[in-house]
Amino acid sequence: MNKKYYALFILLFLIYGFVTEIEGLVLSEFILSEIEGVEGGKKMAITVTSSAFKEGQIIPAKYTCDGDNLSPPLNWQQVPQGVKSFALISDDPDAPIGIWIHWVLWNIPAESNGLPEAVPTTTQLPDGSKQGVTSAGSHGYHGPCPPSGTHRYYFKIYALGTMLDLPDNSTKQNLLEAMKGHILAEGSLMGKYKRQ
Repeated sequence: MNKKYYALFILLFLIYGFVTEIEGLVLSEFILSEIEGVEGGKKMAITVTSSAFKEGQIIPAKYTCDGDNLSPPLNWQQVPQGVKSFALISDDPDAPIGIWIHWVLWNIPAESNGLPEAVPTTTQLPDGSKQGVTSAGSHGYHGPCPPSGTHRYYFKIYALGTMLDLPDNSTKQNLLEAMKGHILAEGSLMGKYKRQ
């Protein structure tokens, strides 16, 4: 083979390899973003706190079945741009019959940075937020009531790039399905409870 053509062949081969590698990286990022269901392919973290308890601490009885069964106050920070609404899921992974759902809430206004104590247990709130069905078959917050031992309770906040169109009888699974591809950021707060 002529040296000039050989050099050109090698150069084209190297260029092809470089382009293929770049395309592979772009494809990998796309696949990752689709798997995670994140707009923009990069998930940010929201900081979730409560004035009632800190991460990993005991949830006060007033927010459980042993007290007034009120929803605890929640706050979130470090929210990305482009948020159209927030959603919340609260569950207990330590329940003996499987994960127990305590709260399902979506279409929380984008300008919100938290929820007050004692959110009403109605299907729709005055600000337009909607509440789905818990494992107890009720709407709104359903507080901790572990049958035995100490259980963990997670309050998960999702920042979404859209509003959701879901019926009143929607469950956690329905919400998770609807949020796919729209999660911009998420965060959680975990509290514990053991009945006295």
